[in-house]
Amino acid sequence: MTTTTLAVLVPLLPFLGAAAGLLLGRTTPGFVRPLAVLPALATLALACTVAADQGGGRSVDAHTELTPTGSVPIELALHIDGFAALVAVLVAFVAACVQIYSTGYLRDDPRYPSYAALVSLFTSAMLVVVYSGDLIVLLVGWEVMGICSYFLVGHYWETPEARAASMKAFLVTKLGDVPFLIGLFVLATDAGSFRIATVLGTVANGGLHHPTLVGLLLLCGVAGKSAQFPLHTWLPDAMAGPTPVSALIHAATMVAAGVYFVARLLPVFEASSAVMVVLAVMGAVTMVGSALAALAQDDIKRVLAYSTIGQLGYMTGALAVGDRGAAVFHLLSHGAFKALLFLAAGVIIHAAGTNSLAVMSRTSDLRDRVPDAYWTMTVALLALAAIPPFSGFFSKESVLGAAEHVATGHTENAPGSAGWIVLVAGLATALLTAAYATRLWLLTFRGRGAEAADHGRQPLSMTVVLWVLAVPSLAFGGFAYRSLPGWFDGRALTPTLTTSVLGTGLALVGGLVTYGAWQRTGTRAARTPLGAVAAHPEGDAGLVEAEAIATHKPAFGDVAYAPDPADPGRLLLGPLHRHAAEGFHLDAVYGALFVRPVLAAASLVQFLDREVVDTYVRGAGALPRLLGAAVRRAQTGNVQTYVSALLAGTVVLVVAVLLVATGA
Repeated sequence: MTTTTLAVLVPLLPFLGAAAGLLLGRTTPGFVRPLAVLPALATLALACTVAADQGGGRSVDAHTELTPTGSVPIELALHIDGFAALVAVLVAFVAACVQIYSTGYLRDDPRYPSYAALVSLFTSAMLVVVYSGDLIVLLVGWEVMGICSYFLVGHYWETPEARAASMKAFLVTKLGDVPFLIGLFVLATDAGSFRIATVLGTVANGGLHHPTLVGLLLLCGVAGKSAQFPLHTWLPDAMAGPTPVSALIHAATMVAAGVYFVARLLPVFEASSAVMVVLAVMGAVTMVGSALAALAQDDIKRVLAYSTIGQLGYMTGALAVGDRGAAVFHLLSHGAFKALLFLAAGVIIHAAGTNSLAVMSRTSDLRDRVPDAYWTMTVALLALAAIPPFSGFFSKESVLGAAEHVATGHTENAPGSAGWIVLVAGLATALLTAAYATRLWLLTFRGRGAEAADHGRQPLSMTVVLWVLAVPSLAFGGFAYRSLPGWFDGRALTPTLTTSVLGTGLALVGGLVTYGAWQRTGTRAARTPLGAVAAHPEGDAGLVEAEAIATHKPAFGDVAYAPDPADPGRLLLGPLHRHAAEGFHLDAVYGALFVRPVLAAASLVQFLDREVVDTYVRGAGALPRLLGAAVRRAQTGNVQTYVSALLAGTVVLVVAVLLVATGA
């Protein structure tokens, strides 16, 4: 088969698996797991084949008109360059790992068939975004991911947290999608086509008439989908969904879509210096703010959620300095170790019976209970902290190196101010990232206290996936920085000496300072005994997590916990800790600026509808009713009454005639 045919099958296979899973899941439950896993593995094999055929050379392009519009046509188009080929492999790889992991994690969940089908549909939608050569078809995949995230985040819909989180994720991303859609239409109007190749050709020829307007409108959708400031607040709350869903969303789909979109259309954004500076500021604020928030979170999944926001900020920063190779390199590297972090967190949540780091810090035997999660998460956290030779070091240094080149004037891909903004924020975030990664590791695996109740061993399908993901988390960066430039724009991804020394030095400082703070706080930590853990079916990690979400507290239900005095984040942040734990109160700000005015407007509309419109309608109906009642009273059916009225009328007429005659 040709490369084009294989590329069409890549998003088609998970779509067919999703359709078959939804149709057959309840009637033939024995086919649910094969329908989830086999299409994912086949998709991975096909994506690897397409990448091998493309080989980082000329892009694969194919198109056919989908429907005549009379003006700007909509086409089914493929555009597979080196970026698309490698990102598709990442998406398929993470999706296959998540599907295999979920067979054990949610093995007793009654809604597993619909869950597995939605994960397959989610994967298919992201692959449509990656391979699409037409902006409208890309938009279809973009929006399908939004509805899939709504259902998957709300998987535990019995809990108010999950329901609220799914609604928030949907509405916040839609808030960005409205200007995003307008920006696509303006862009296509200027270019005369929705085809990405045509749009890029128009930009290269200077035919884009409104570059700043288009860039800012498109950035709204990117900020919502990729959880960048100020539309990032939905992502930490989305942790109410099952842990494998978090791994999929954070590592390879949904939030990666915005970064990938900017990378694919980077010349559109580079056409306006103002847009590049806005992009740099957005990435810088996102990086630093999310890292501070991660240092204050108690829920292990919320720590990882804010970590994702910060790492996406690095990718945004790389794009802001005009280096999409560095951005996609970090996207690929981050996808592996972030999927590993979340899936290892799922194993830990199962073993500890809670999401709370405060509780885990009082549990002394977690590292012995889950050795697979202990070692693999240690690898992933070292990659996250960008410690050499782990993969995160090479990809993060490529971002910092690109920012340094722009800041110092060695390259002119973007304004120098954008380079300085990204460089300073990136170095500060390197310090903070190592700090919260060290804190998470210490509170999870170096707890001081009693032993927690044993929830049983994890299924083999969960632990094997952890080791599979540990390989690229350890080795991908050292291999990729030499080979990836040929797949991208040819720019070197080799770490530079200055940023390598500064970045690694700051990371080591962050880790050591956090360790010192942990040692200091540990001397006065409370020795609170652990209570009995609620019983769960052995191995059913999903139900453990569901109860932790439902109670919104540690699963040790008969013990009250005060804020953990052994938390080094509390000591490091000081008075800033309370604000960082609340995400710097952005939800409260949005509530005051948007939610309350909307609710007040809704109340006003309700009042006007009830007291004004309904009063008018009731009044308009009351007059005919009164007239009808009067007429109805006159029609009594009594002959004597009719004769009496006739005589009375006759008398009145006679009197009136006499009066007229007398007057005459």
